[in-house]
Amino acid sequence: MKKLLISVSLLLLMITAACSSGDKEHADGKTTIKYAYWDKKQEKLMKDLVKEFNKENPDIRVKLELTPYDQYFTKLDAAATGGSLPDVFWMNGPNFVKYASNSMIEPIDDYLTKDKVDVTPYPDGLLGLYKYENKRYALPKDYDTIGLWYNKKLFDDAGVKYPDQSWEWDDLVNAAKKLTDSSKGIYGIAASIKDSQASYFNTIIANGGYVISKDKKKAGFDDSKTKEGLQKYYDLIDKYKVSPTHAQMETTEANEMFESGKAAMVFQGSYMIPEFKENEYTRENADVAVLPKMEKRSGVIHGLGNVISANSDNKDAAWKLVAFLSSKKAAEIQADAGIIPAYEGTQDAWAEATPEFNLQAFLDMSTVSEPYPVSEDTAKWSKSVDDNLAKAWSGQISIDEACNMIDKEVEKVLADEK
Repeated sequence: MKKLLISVSLLLLMITAACSSGDKEHADGKTTIKYAYWDKKQEKLMKDLVKEFNKENPDIRVKLELTPYDQYFTKLDAAATGGSLPDVFWMNGPNFVKYASNSMIEPIDDYLTKDKVDVTPYPDGLLGLYKYENKRYALPKDYDTIGLWYNKKLFDDAGVKYPDQSWEWDDLVNAAKKLTDSSKGIYGIAASIKDSQASYFNTIIANGGYVISKDKKKAGFDDSKTKEGLQKYYDLIDKYKVSPTHAQMETTEANEMFESGKAAMVFQGSYMIPEFKENEYTRENADVAVLPKMEKRSGVIHGLGNVISANSDNKDAAWKLVAFLSSKKAAEIQADAGIIPAYEGTQDAWAEATPEFNLQAFLDMSTVSEPYPVSEDTAKWSKSVDDNLAKAWSGQISIDEACNMIDKEVEKVLADEK
């Protein structure tokens, strides 16, 4: 009996302690919100941002949830099905429409109006990326654009002038011809299609074509300017022989060729800066310029947005975090951490952090670039584009044939989305 009384007493003590602990956490007046992201490299940055946020919002506790990208959206999809999405989470272009069209994320127009938030400091291309049926769902966190990376040493050896704002497509072709040296296995440019964002999307857009229409209802691959933009890019391999073949770039990626001095130029994004900076050869010999002008100078802009779960029980607190994360202060913190902030006027610190390269080129491209093309089921039609263009790049079918097949398949996906 004595042992039983002691056990009951201990149990009651434990329950009381647990209740007291819970009451204390609830009684401290703090609201806890979950914030999900996928980049391990930004872990310290996320903690620094939360720390700064809490200086003005000490009553909001932010719980960070890191999930690797290859598992991130699988986990979010499952959470959305179960109604347990994080209060705030990172969103990208390819997945945005699916979440917005299925009412999984919260429109923020009313919050923007209520707090009189000025959206003019953000690039139009980014604002458009996170807009669905005339409603805004995110404020941009950061962005990336595409530039023309080039090898200064190879240019100097060939006596070719570095690319600049005056370059048009013919200038790129002519330079690539002079830079190609088959005896040394050096190509003027590597016209890879592995990363659509960093390659053919840009020649399509700059040539006046389009991937899908702005209203997400029509594919653009039957457009003559789209076909021409793709053909010009493929001509670097097939017509001018200034690029490795598709098979060669399947064996050795374009980036590897550029990093080893076997390709004098490559289209690549600002997200490659850390890798090119870490590589001793490219850090010493590489630089970057704006993309050459075709019908216009343009390309793809993409960036992350912070969104609020439509089922969040703490939307006001979640909005405060989203607003802060897209503020000038947060942008300055991001710039110091090496991430291009979306807030105009805060990018100088980012550019100055890597004096090895002319990073102003990426900022200049942000003013002329268009949003990464997306729809509700981007992944489904993207596979058709990738598969058919791989056949064209391998010489199995023509660009015209590939575009005709792609257009039909993308149109079908878009029709099913409706």
